[in-house]
Amino acid sequence: MTSRWMRRVVPFCAGLVAAVAMLGRGQPAGAAADEFQPIFDGKTLEGWDGNPEFWRVEDGAIVGQTTKEKPTKGNTFLIWRKGQPGDFELTLDYKIEGGNSGIQYRSREEPEKWGKWVIGGYQADIDASNTFTGILYGERDRGILCGRGQKVVIGADHKPKEVGRLGDAAELAKAIRNNDWNRYRIVARGFHFTHEINGVLMADITDEDREARKSSGLLALQLHAGPPMKIQFRNIRLKILGPQTAEHKRAAPVGAKKKVVFVAGAKSHGYASHAHYAGCKLLADLLNQHVAGIQCVVYRDGWPKDPNAFDGAAAIVIYSDGGGGHPMLPHLDQIEPLMRKGVGLALLHYAVEVPKEGAGKKVLEWVGGYFETYWSVNPFWKAEFKTFPNHPITRGVKPFAIDDEWYYHMRFRENLEGVTPILTAVPPDSTRREGNDPHGANPTVRARKGMPEHVAWACERPDGGRGFGFTGGHTHWNWACDGFRTVVLNAIVWVAGLDVPKGGVVTKTPTMEELEANQDYDQPKNFNRKHWQELIRQWNAAK
Repeated sequence: MTSRWMRRVVPFCAGLVAAVAMLGRGQPAGAAADEFQPIFDGKTLEGWDGNPEFWRVEDGAIVGQTTKEKPTKGNTFLIWRKGQPGDFELTLDYKIEGGNSGIQYRSREEPEKWGKWVIGGYQADIDASNTFTGILYGERDRGILCGRGQKVVIGADHKPKEVGRLGDAAELAKAIRNNDWNRYRIVARGFHFTHEINGVLMADITDEDREARKSSGLLALQLHAGPPMKIQFRNIRLKILGPQTAEHKRAAPVGAKKKVVFVAGAKSHGYASHAHYAGCKLLADLLNQHVAGIQCVVYRDGWPKDPNAFDGAAAIVIYSDGGGGHPMLPHLDQIEPLMRKGVGLALLHYAVEVPKEGAGKKVLEWVGGYFETYWSVNPFWKAEFKTFPNHPITRGVKPFAIDDEWYYHMRFRENLEGVTPILTAVPPDSTRREGNDPHGANPTVRARKGMPEHVAWACERPDGGRGFGFTGGHTHWNWACDGFRTVVLNAIVWVAGLDVPKGGVVTKTPTMEELEANQDYDQPKNFNRKHWQELIRQWNAAK
């Protein structure tokens, strides 16, 4: 009985879906079907990124193909670069000849670890034998998460538990046409996912694994390693579902830019020192001008009064005084759910210092390290940065040396778990002075004479979010040092979840007029402009 019902209903459903898709292309703005947007133009791979040896466009379809003469050594992916959707509906047609493929969503890449064009995360599976087609697989993640015909809940132990049945796997497979075009539909809302093929529900998943699940991420198409195979995709259309749930509001609509919110602290130390607003405005303007996928907004004089300031934020940058007067201390309950959603957080200069009790533990989780009183110190010294780790934040950064109030001996996560030091230098012994006070001296620091110290670092969180700490930034003119500035611009792009360009965020050295703009205090009459102009020239000539 089930088989006869499937043979009658499936063609009808497939035809209906196709008809709706065609109708949507001719509907006026505002019609339901018109909420879908094509993310493949049918002619080129514009917006997609993959190994050109394996991916091409042919007869209105994306084609991925390996041959006996040209195999892929590992699974390789064609990645959509125009967004990282959270809650969405995706429909496409696929046709497979041999081998195995899949559709990645809410996925991630780690090119330094996995190599280029390699993706990990949720995968709606496809295979030519229809053994696995329709299931949910965790690529480089948790393995098979839901079989065809299952309704599962994934628990904190990372394992799926069947809570219901959608039908027999073999019977459901009869809805899939071998060596022919099929329509795949994926719906992700909150942490509930469904996979349909030709109008038939194949898998129903609820992911309650808070440690491993992802609220947004990359879309990609897979070409599997192994015997020769060919996979084709066409009519790829995406609809962002709204309103987003509170936990997924961060996901950007198709083509939208990543929103970065700068929180500039109140005026503080005098002209061009702790110039929070001038520094935030300079960095935000440079990013808006030179990074296509970002949109920065700056709030002045402390915590934003606008209750909607962080709506849709991909990252928050705080450049302010710290300690007990840190502007975020009264708002930790507002920040915490943003961090759980994977929003990035960057703390610049004094903003890396928070009280050990309460905020310290949270910042350690969110950013990977912080300035702890009676443990960290805040001397002025000239730091020389000669080598850098292989990390997106260091792309395009050349060796540089510069005087600043470089705090060091941060309180980091145990064994630097999840933390990558970005800028490391050996402070002069003169900075390890005698005494014991909250900021300038302690016996642990003195015992480390001659040892390197980390003054900028990056971290990755289990929720997919990213953090960055940078202890420089006391002296406003230092933003004119190309290496100093590029590290921070790269880091903001990275914590926002965007790809840092291969050569880093390349910007022109700011002029003195640009540096002098937006200061909190009037320029003193004895200001030596030529002195700073010459220093800036020397900094950037040395590279």
